[in-house]
Amino acid sequence: MHDDEGFYKFFAYLNLFIFSMLLLVLGANFLVMFAGWEGVGLCSYLLIGFWYKNTDYTAAAQKAFVMNRIGDLGFLLGIFLILNTFGTLDFADVMNNASSLSANNPTLVAITLLLFVGATGKSAQVPLFTWLPDAMAGPTPVSALIHAATMVTAGLYMIARCNVLFSLAPTTLSVISVVAIITALLAATIAIFQNDIKKILAYSTVSQLGYMFLAMGLGAFGSGMFHVMTHAFFKALLFLGAGAVIHSLHGEQDIRRMGGLKDHMPLTYKIFLVGTIAIAGIPPFAGFFSKDEILLNAFMDNKILWVLGIIGSLITAGYMFRLLYLVFWGSYRGDANTLHHLHHNPNSMNYPLIVLAVLSVVGGLVGLPEFTGINAFQHFLEPVFAQSAAMQHHHHLSVAAELALMAFTVGLVLVVVYNLLTRYQSLLIASMDTDNKNQTWWKTLFVNKYYVDEIYDAVFVRPSRALSVFFYKVVDVQIIDGIVNGIGQGTMLLSRASRDLQSGSVGGYLLWMAIGVLAIILAFLFN
Repeated sequence: MHDDEGFYKFFAYLNLFIFSMLLLVLGANFLVMFAGWEGVGLCSYLLIGFWYKNTDYTAAAQKAFVMNRIGDLGFLLGIFLILNTFGTLDFADVMNNASSLSANNPTLVAITLLLFVGATGKSAQVPLFTWLPDAMAGPTPVSALIHAATMVTAGLYMIARCNVLFSLAPTTLSVISVVAIITALLAATIAIFQNDIKKILAYSTVSQLGYMFLAMGLGAFGSGMFHVMTHAFFKALLFLGAGAVIHSLHGEQDIRRMGGLKDHMPLTYKIFLVGTIAIAGIPPFAGFFSKDEILLNAFMDNKILWVLGIIGSLITAGYMFRLLYLVFWGSYRGDANTLHHLHHNPNSMNYPLIVLAVLSVVGGLVGLPEFTGINAFQHFLEPVFAQSAAMQHHHHLSVAAELALMAFTVGLVLVVVYNLLTRYQSLLIASMDTDNKNQTWWKTLFVNKYYVDEIYDAVFVRPSRALSVFFYKVVDVQIIDGIVNGIGQGTMLLSRASRDLQSGSVGGYLLWMAIGVLAIILAFLFN
């Protein structure tokens, strides 16, 4: 950002965001949390539309703002219902009062569903997920911090903080699980054929958020928060690594115009490789331990969710290694002049990448599987989830079964990675051919992002715009303005008609006075 004319404004917004995020996390009641919740939404809007001279970027900022307000309305209604039900907004008091209620109490289900609506907006879940890929219009540090690691996990934090309420509403947890797995698969399949380096990572974020919500829906709140932490490491690493590539290529973001960069940017390549391995869930990197915990909980609770989770994990490995291959392998496919002027990134950009790379490697060691007996992360959070843990019936697998599931998942991922490696050239041709009109229907569907934006435009945007045009042209202009202007025009007509009475002629006035006196006399005579 050092050459940007809005350098100081950027850091003002960024620090305002950090203040709001800390307010959200540290608040002891729903009201303070909501103040921070709205603050991070405002900063997100300001930073997405940071380069406001570009109308596409301002449109993306407005889209994010509006979709977040939809979710925030649900959150606000949930807070109102909490206040009406428990008479307090303090977290401790609400959780203690709620624990005396029966499971699936209708009021609790309503509260948790409304809170979940707020979480879907902030954390980009179906159906309020389309704003996050468009949020990549903002500067890359914003994408790395706000739209990958912190703000978008606020919804998960809120659910984890309210774990007692959600544990008492199994119906809501089931809804969360279904929405989560749909989001994870939907975003992952969209990411397969994207060609913007930041858009791929954005859809990857939406998909990984789906896995976190899946853990919440399964009641594995600690596992969900563990994936929040590890994801922050490797996704921030990937975004800043993508930013380093974009910076070196003078703003180029299309991976079809990249290639062969591992020879020109060896450090960035190694760091990006670490992030890719971590998100693919290959041991012993951080993403393996957290994703494995979620899949293990899914296996014990619902085999269908486990199978779908495995499929999503394989797709994740597929599109991430596709991204790695097309950016860093092969030969350069972009403009020769850009490659000639390619410059190495300064240490101020490399040092944070190295720190995040180290965390992406060792960050998962704080959450080793339960059978090791040294899961420090779960132990640390035990007091937070003690009440909800007491309400749930957890199944336990043998060590051999757990190791077998790990090996099965990792084996499938390695097969996908090897398959992509051996088919690099066909992968490249397919990526360059995304505009082919003869492509299969499912590929067309993925490339066009399931036409979700088009559906929203047809169902919500156009009818709303047509209604607003009707209210403007008919109700406002013709009816309301017609009445107001009609009164004014009527007054003017009456004024014109009576203006001649004030002619300034004394003789005329005397005549009118005589007529008036005569009229009064006649009135008395005929009364």
